[in-house]
Amino acid sequence: MLYSKNMDNDENIEKIVAVDQAEGEEELEGSLRPRQLGEYIGQNHVKKNLRVFMAAAGKRGEPLDHILIYGPPGLGKTTLAHVIAHETEHNIRATSGPAIERPGDLAAILTNLQDGDILFIDEIHRLNRLVEEVLYPAMEDYVLDLVIGKGPSARTLRLDLPKFTLVGATTRMSLISSPMRDRFGLVLPLEFYDDADIAQIIKRSSGILEVDVDAKALPILASRSRKTPRIANRILKRVRDFAQVHHQGKINASIAESALGDLDIDPLGLDRTDRRLLLTLAEKFGGGPVGLGTLAAATAEETETVEEVYEPFLLQIGFLERTPRGRKITPRALEHLKIKLRNDSQKTLFEGSK
Repeated sequence: MLYSKNMDNDENIEKIVAVDQAEGEEELEGSLRPRQLGEYIGQNHVKKNLRVFMAAAGKRGEPLDHILIYGPPGLGKTTLAHVIAHETEHNIRATSGPAIERPGDLAAILTNLQDGDILFIDEIHRLNRLVEEVLYPAMEDYVLDLVIGKGPSARTLRLDLPKFTLVGATTRMSLISSPMRDRFGLVLPLEFYDDADIAQIIKRSSGILEVDVDAKALPILASRSRKTPRIANRILKRVRDFAQVHHQGKINASIAESALGDLDIDPLGLDRTDRRLLLTLAEKFGGGPVGLGTLAAATAEETETVEEVYEPFLLQIGFLERTPRGRKITPRALEHLKIKLRNDSQKTLFEGSK
Protein backbone atom coordinates (compact mmCIF):
# COMPACT_ATOMS: atom_id res chain seq x y z
CA MET A 1 0.00 0.00 0.00
CA LEU A 2 1.23 3.48 -0.86
CA TYR A 3 1.03 6.28 1.68
CA SER A 4 0.01 9.80 0.82
CA LYS A 5 2.55 12.61 0.64
CA ASN A 6 -0.14 15.19 1.36
CA MET A 7 1.25 17.28 4.19
CA ASP A 8 -2.12 18.76 5.21
CA ASN A 9 -2.71 15.84 7.57
CA ASP A 10 0.65 16.02 9.39
CA GLU A 11 -0.72 17.50 12.59
CA ASN A 12 -3.52 14.95 12.79
CA ILE A 13 -1.20 12.01 12.09
CA GLU A 14 1.39 13.10 14.63
CA LYS A 15 -1.28 13.26 17.32
CA ILE A 16 -2.31 9.68 16.61
CA VAL A 17 1.11 8.02 16.91
CA ALA A 18 2.70 10.41 19.42
CA VAL A 19 3.46 8.65 22.70
CA ASP A 20 2.77 11.66 24.91
CA GLN A 21 -0.73 12.19 26.21
CA ALA A 22 -2.58 14.61 23.93
CA GLU A 23 -4.74 17.44 25.22
CA GLY A 24 -8.16 16.17 26.27
CA GLU A 25 -7.08 12.51 26.38
CA GLU A 26 -6.95 12.20 30.15
CA GLU A 27 -10.68 11.45 30.40
CA LEU A 28 -10.45 8.75 27.70
CA GLU A 29 -7.47 7.07 29.34
CA GLY A 30 -9.20 7.22 32.71
CA SER A 31 -12.29 5.47 31.36
CA LEU A 32 -10.19 2.67 29.84
CA ARG A 33 -7.84 2.28 32.78
CA PRO A 34 -7.95 -1.14 34.51
CA ARG A 35 -8.54 -1.06 38.25
CA GLN A 36 -7.25 -4.49 39.23
CA LEU A 37 -4.01 -6.32 38.51
CA GLY A 38 -5.97 -9.10 36.82
CA GLU A 39 -7.33 -6.58 34.29
CA TYR A 40 -3.88 -5.13 33.57
CA ILE A 41 -2.77 -6.82 30.34
CA GLY A 42 0.90 -7.55 29.67
CA GLN A 43 4.01 -6.78 31.79
CA ASN A 44 3.71 -10.23 33.37
CA HIS A 45 7.12 -10.07 35.08
CA VAL A 46 6.10 -6.87 36.87
CA LYS A 47 2.67 -8.17 37.87
CA LYS A 48 4.10 -11.41 39.25
CA ASN A 49 6.52 -9.56 41.54
CA LEU A 50 3.97 -6.94 42.56
CA ARG A 51 1.55 -9.60 43.76
CA VAL A 52 4.24 -10.99 46.06
CA PHE A 53 5.26 -7.57 47.40
CA MET A 54 1.67 -6.47 48.06
CA ALA A 55 0.73 -9.75 49.74
CA ALA A 56 3.82 -9.66 51.96
CA ALA A 57 3.26 -6.04 52.99
CA GLY A 58 -0.39 -6.82 53.75
CA LYS A 59 0.53 -9.74 55.99
CA ARG A 60 2.98 -7.58 57.93
CA GLY A 61 0.49 -4.74 58.18
CA GLU A 62 3.02 -2.36 56.63
CA PRO A 63 2.86 0.02 53.68
CA LEU A 64 4.51 -1.05 50.44
CA ASP A 65 8.11 -0.03 49.88
CA HIS A 66 8.49 3.04 47.71
CA ILE A 67 8.22 2.08 44.04
CA LEU A 68 9.94 3.52 40.98
CA ILE A 69 8.33 2.66 37.63
CA TYR A 70 10.28 3.49 34.50
CA GLY A 71 9.88 2.98 30.77
CA PRO A 72 8.92 4.81 27.56
CA PRO A 73 5.78 6.99 27.53
CA GLY A 74 2.38 5.38 27.08
CA LEU A 75 3.17 1.95 28.53
CA GLY A 76 0.94 2.23 31.60
CA LYS A 77 3.01 3.71 34.43
CA THR A 78 0.18 5.91 35.69
CA THR A 79 -2.30 3.07 35.26
CA LEU A 80 -0.10 0.74 37.30
CA ALA A 81 0.10 3.29 40.12
CA HIS A 82 -3.71 3.45 40.27
CA VAL A 83 -3.93 -0.35 40.19
CA ILE A 84 -1.53 -0.55 43.16
CA ALA A 85 -3.69 1.89 45.11
CA HIS A 86 -6.86 -0.07 44.32
CA GLU A 87 -5.30 -3.45 45.13
CA THR A 88 -3.98 -2.20 48.49
CA GLU A 89 -7.32 -0.45 49.19
CA HIS A 90 -5.74 2.95 49.79
CA ASN A 91 -6.27 6.40 48.35
CA ILE A 92 -3.97 7.78 45.70
CA ARG A 93 -2.78 11.38 45.43
CA ALA A 94 -1.39 12.10 41.96
CA THR A 95 0.88 14.96 40.96
CA SER A 96 3.94 15.51 38.75
CA GLY A 97 7.51 16.64 39.20
CA PRO A 98 7.11 20.01 37.43
CA ALA A 99 3.97 20.79 39.47
CA ILE A 100 5.90 20.69 42.76
CA GLU A 101 7.85 23.92 42.41
CA ARG A 102 8.80 24.63 46.03
CA PRO A 103 9.41 22.60 49.21
CA GLY A 104 6.26 24.15 50.63
CA ASP A 105 4.20 22.60 47.83
CA LEU A 106 5.51 19.16 48.74
CA ALA A 107 4.96 19.80 52.45
CA ALA A 108 1.29 20.63 51.80
CA ILE A 109 0.84 17.35 49.92
CA LEU A 110 2.65 15.18 52.47
CA THR A 111 0.83 16.55 55.51
CA ASN A 112 -2.54 15.76 53.93
CA LEU A 113 -1.81 12.06 53.37
CA GLN A 114 -3.23 9.25 55.49
CA ASP A 115 -1.54 6.02 56.62
CA GLY A 116 -1.02 3.70 53.65
CA ASP A 117 -1.87 6.31 51.02
CA ILE A 118 -0.15 6.22 47.64
CA LEU A 119 1.62 9.41 46.54
CA PHE A 120 2.13 9.18 42.79
CA ILE A 121 4.65 11.59 41.25
CA ASP A 122 4.81 11.42 37.47
CA GLU A 123 7.96 12.68 35.73
CA ILE A 124 9.76 12.39 39.02
CA HIS A 125 13.08 13.07 37.26
CA ARG A 126 11.94 16.70 36.87
CA LEU A 127 11.69 17.39 40.59
CA ASN A 128 13.46 20.48 41.83
CA ARG A 129 16.62 19.55 43.77
CA LEU A 130 15.46 21.54 46.81
CA VAL A 131 12.21 19.57 46.78
CA GLU A 132 14.20 16.34 46.60
CA GLU A 133 16.08 17.28 49.76
CA VAL A 134 12.77 17.58 51.61
CA LEU A 135 11.57 14.26 50.19
CA TYR A 136 14.55 12.21 51.42
CA PRO A 137 13.68 12.16 55.17
CA ALA A 138 10.00 11.80 54.28
CA MET A 139 10.75 8.61 52.36
CA GLU A 140 13.24 7.16 54.85
CA ASP A 141 11.86 8.14 58.26
CA TYR A 142 8.36 9.51 57.50
CA VAL A 143 9.28 12.91 58.88
CA LEU A 144 9.19 16.37 57.40
CA ASP A 145 11.96 18.81 58.27
CA LEU A 146 10.92 22.44 57.86
CA VAL A 147 13.15 25.47 58.29
CA ILE A 148 11.33 28.35 59.95
CA GLY A 149 12.75 31.85 59.72
CA LYS A 150 15.98 33.08 58.15
CA GLY A 151 19.50 33.85 59.20
CA PRO A 152 20.72 33.30 62.78
CA SER A 153 17.17 33.04 64.12
CA ALA A 154 16.20 30.20 61.76
CA ARG A 155 15.19 26.93 63.39
CA THR A 156 14.20 23.48 62.22
CA LEU A 157 10.79 22.00 62.90
CA ARG A 158 10.33 18.22 62.49
CA LEU A 159 6.83 16.90 61.80
CA ASP A 160 5.83 13.24 61.82
CA LEU A 161 4.18 12.01 58.64
CA PRO A 162 1.83 9.10 58.00
CA LYS A 163 3.43 5.97 56.59
CA PHE A 164 2.79 6.43 52.90
CA THR A 165 4.11 4.79 49.74
CA LEU A 166 5.72 6.96 47.09
CA VAL A 167 5.26 5.69 43.54
CA GLY A 168 7.45 7.58 41.10
CA ALA A 169 7.25 7.30 37.32
CA THR A 170 9.92 8.32 34.85
CA THR A 171 10.85 7.98 31.21
CA ARG A 172 14.43 9.13 31.93
CA MET A 173 15.99 6.88 34.54
CA SER A 174 19.42 8.42 33.97
CA LEU A 175 18.16 11.86 35.08
CA ILE A 176 17.17 10.67 38.54
CA SER A 177 19.87 11.42 41.09
CA SER A 178 21.58 8.50 42.82
CA PRO A 179 20.34 9.50 46.31
CA MET A 180 16.77 9.48 45.01
CA ARG A 181 17.10 6.13 43.22
CA ASP A 182 18.61 4.53 46.30
CA ARG A 183 15.54 5.36 48.37
CA PHE A 184 13.19 3.25 46.26
CA GLY A 185 12.83 -0.29 47.55
CA LEU A 186 11.19 -1.56 44.35
CA VAL A 187 12.18 -0.67 40.80
CA LEU A 188 9.77 -1.86 38.09
CA PRO A 189 10.80 -1.59 34.42
CA LEU A 190 7.98 -1.52 31.87
CA GLU A 191 8.78 -2.84 28.40
CA PHE A 192 7.16 -2.44 25.00
CA TYR A 193 4.21 -4.81 24.56
CA ASP A 194 4.01 -7.60 22.00
CA ASP A 195 1.25 -7.52 19.39
CA ALA A 196 -0.76 -10.25 21.11
CA ASP A 197 -1.04 -8.21 24.31
CA ILE A 198 -1.85 -5.05 22.35
CA ALA A 199 -4.63 -6.94 20.54
CA GLN A 200 -6.08 -7.95 23.92
CA ILE A 201 -5.91 -4.34 25.12
CA ILE A 202 -7.77 -3.18 21.99
CA LYS A 203 -10.38 -5.89 22.50
CA ARG A 204 -10.93 -4.81 26.10
CA SER A 205 -11.09 -1.11 25.17
CA SER A 206 -13.52 -1.79 22.32
CA GLY A 207 -15.87 -3.46 24.80
CA ILE A 208 -15.76 -0.45 27.13
CA LEU A 209 -16.25 1.99 24.22
CA GLU A 210 -18.98 -0.26 22.73
CA VAL A 211 -17.15 -0.57 19.41
CA ASP A 212 -17.80 -3.67 17.31
CA VAL A 213 -14.36 -4.94 16.23
CA ASP A 214 -14.02 -8.11 14.16
CA ALA A 215 -11.43 -10.61 15.43
CA LYS A 216 -9.53 -10.37 12.13
CA ALA A 217 -9.16 -6.60 12.56
CA LEU A 218 -7.47 -6.87 15.97
CA PRO A 219 -4.00 -7.94 14.73
CA ILE A 220 -4.11 -5.23 12.05
CA LEU A 221 -4.81 -2.52 14.62
CA ALA A 222 -2.27 -4.02 17.03
CA SER A 223 0.54 -4.11 14.47
CA ARG A 224 0.14 -0.35 13.82
CA SER A 225 0.13 0.62 17.51
CA ARG A 226 3.90 0.85 18.02
CA LYS A 227 3.72 -1.70 20.86
CA THR A 228 2.16 1.03 23.05
CA PRO A 229 -1.30 0.85 24.72
CA ARG A 230 -1.86 4.61 24.57
CA ILE A 231 -1.39 4.63 20.79
CA ALA A 232 -3.50 1.47 20.43
CA ASN A 233 -6.46 3.12 22.16
CA ARG A 234 -6.00 6.27 20.10
CA ILE A 235 -5.93 4.31 16.84
CA LEU A 236 -9.04 2.39 17.90
CA LYS A 237 -10.84 5.66 18.50
CA ARG A 238 -9.85 7.11 15.12
CA VAL A 239 -10.66 3.96 13.14
CA ARG A 240 -14.01 3.86 14.94
CA ASP A 241 -14.74 7.29 13.44
CA PHE A 242 -14.10 5.98 9.91
CA ALA A 243 -16.25 2.92 10.57
CA GLN A 244 -19.17 4.95 11.95
CA VAL A 245 -19.17 7.42 9.06
CA HIS A 246 -18.58 5.01 6.18
CA HIS A 247 -19.28 1.44 7.31
CA GLN A 248 -22.22 1.34 9.78
CA GLY A 249 -19.90 1.29 12.78
CA LYS A 250 -18.34 -2.19 12.60
CA ILE A 251 -14.56 -2.46 12.21
CA ASN A 252 -13.51 -5.39 10.05
CA ALA A 253 -10.14 -6.13 8.48
CA SER A 254 -10.72 -4.21 5.23
CA ILE A 255 -12.09 -1.16 7.05
CA ALA A 256 -9.12 -1.19 9.44
CA GLU A 257 -6.66 -1.36 6.52
CA SER A 258 -8.46 1.40 4.64
CA ALA A 259 -8.71 3.75 7.63
CA LEU A 260 -5.07 3.26 8.64
CA GLY A 261 -4.01 3.90 5.05
CA ASP A 262 -5.96 7.18 5.09
CA LEU A 263 -4.27 8.04 8.38
CA ASP A 264 -0.87 7.37 6.72
CA ILE A 265 0.21 4.79 9.29
CA ASP A 266 2.10 1.97 7.61
CA PRO A 267 1.94 -1.78 8.48
CA LEU A 268 4.67 -1.46 11.14
CA GLY A 269 3.16 1.63 12.75
CA LEU A 270 5.56 4.13 11.19
CA ASP A 271 4.13 7.56 10.50
CA ARG A 272 5.34 10.20 8.07
CA THR A 273 7.85 11.67 10.53
CA ASP A 274 9.41 8.26 11.20
CA ARG A 275 9.80 7.68 7.48
CA ARG A 276 11.16 11.18 6.91
CA LEU A 277 13.77 10.65 9.61
CA LEU A 278 14.87 7.33 8.11
CA LEU A 279 14.84 8.66 4.55
CA THR A 280 16.93 11.67 5.60
CA LEU A 281 19.43 9.36 7.26
CA ALA A 282 19.62 7.18 4.14
CA GLU A 283 19.52 9.78 1.38
CA LYS A 284 21.30 12.79 2.87
CA PHE A 285 23.86 11.01 5.01
CA GLY A 286 24.45 7.75 3.15
CA GLY A 287 22.91 5.72 5.95
CA GLY A 288 25.07 7.28 8.67
CA PRO A 289 26.59 7.41 11.11
CA VAL A 290 25.47 10.97 11.79
CA GLY A 291 25.24 12.96 15.02
CA LEU A 292 21.90 13.35 16.76
CA GLY A 293 21.98 17.16 16.52
CA THR A 294 22.71 17.08 12.80
CA LEU A 295 19.93 14.55 12.16
CA ALA A 296 17.45 16.62 14.17
CA ALA A 297 18.37 19.80 12.27
CA ALA A 298 18.06 18.03 8.92
CA THR A 299 14.55 16.84 9.76
CA ALA A 300 13.47 20.14 11.38
CA GLU A 301 12.80 18.37 14.68
CA GLU A 302 14.08 19.16 18.17
CA THR A 303 16.90 16.95 19.43
CA GLU A 304 14.86 15.81 22.44
CA THR A 305 11.89 14.95 20.22
CA VAL A 306 14.03 12.70 18.02
CA GLU A 307 15.72 11.07 21.01
CA GLU A 308 12.68 10.59 23.26
CA VAL A 309 9.73 10.25 20.87
CA TYR A 310 10.93 8.60 17.66
CA GLU A 311 14.16 6.79 18.45
CA PRO A 312 12.88 4.34 21.12
CA PHE A 313 10.43 2.66 18.74
CA LEU A 314 12.83 2.67 15.78
CA LEU A 315 15.50 1.09 17.98
CA GLN A 316 12.98 -1.44 19.32
CA ILE A 317 12.04 -2.69 15.84
CA GLY A 318 15.65 -2.70 14.65
CA PHE A 319 15.43 0.16 12.15
CA LEU A 320 18.02 2.39 13.84
CA GLU A 321 21.37 1.86 15.54
CA ARG A 322 23.16 4.07 18.04
CA THR A 323 26.92 4.01 17.64
CA PRO A 324 29.74 6.05 19.24
CA ARG A 325 29.90 8.06 16.00
CA GLY A 326 26.16 8.67 15.67
CA ARG A 327 22.95 7.16 14.31
CA LYS A 328 22.88 4.58 11.50
CA ILE A 329 20.02 3.17 9.49
CA THR A 330 19.83 -0.64 9.38
CA PRO A 331 19.42 -3.00 6.41
CA ARG A 332 16.02 -3.96 7.79
CA ALA A 333 14.84 -0.35 7.57
CA LEU A 334 16.19 0.00 4.03
CA GLU A 335 14.29 -3.12 3.00
CA HIS A 336 11.06 -1.83 4.58
CA LEU A 337 11.39 1.55 2.86
CA LYS A 338 12.39 -0.14 -0.40
CA ILE A 339 15.37 2.17 -0.94
CA LYS A 340 19.03 1.64 -1.72
CA LEU A 341 21.93 3.71 -0.46
CA ARG A 342 23.51 5.92 -3.10
CA ASN A 343 27.07 5.15 -2.06
CA ASP A 344 28.07 1.65 -3.19
CA SER A 345 30.72 1.34 -0.50
CA GLN A 346 28.18 2.24 2.17
CA LYS A 347 25.77 -0.26 0.66
CA THR A 348 28.41 -2.98 0.83
CA LEU A 349 29.10 -2.07 4.44
CA PHE A 350 25.45 -2.45 5.37
CA GLU A 351 25.00 -5.66 3.43
CA GLY A 352 27.99 -7.08 5.28
CA SER A 353 26.33 -6.33 8.64
CA LYS A 354 23.21 -8.34 7.86
